[in-house]
Amino acid sequence: QLQLVESGGGSVQAGGSLRLSCAASYGTGCMAWFRQVPGKEREGVAAINPAESTDYADSVKGRFTVSRDNAKNTLYLEMNNLKPEDTAMYYCAAKPDWRISFITHDYFYWGQGTQVTVSS
Repeated sequence: QLQLVESGGGSVQAGGSLRLSCAASYGTGCMAWFRQVPGKEREGVAAINPAESTDYADSVKGRFTVSRDNAKNTLYLEMNNLKPEDTAMYYCAAKPDWRISFITHDYFYWGQGTQVTVSS
């Protein structure tokens, strides 16, 4: 069973930056960041496969950068120019195949989440 452990969340003011990390217990295919606020569905934020093909939600393009270190089995999300609407619980997800996806049901493995709070 693949284990995913996120870190790096916290509270920042609007315009600030945070870097999230997700350590996987072993190498896998496509990895992604999702986020969720209470009462809303979980939404895809950024995804990357082992070949480093990426995709982003329109709301974060130009502000967030997803990357991975395949040697360390670690996924990252660099978040710049944060906005209050970025406030959410951020989850790391992974699946064995390499297809980029933002469909939650495609992902077999999930981390426990890390909270990001952006104040205005």
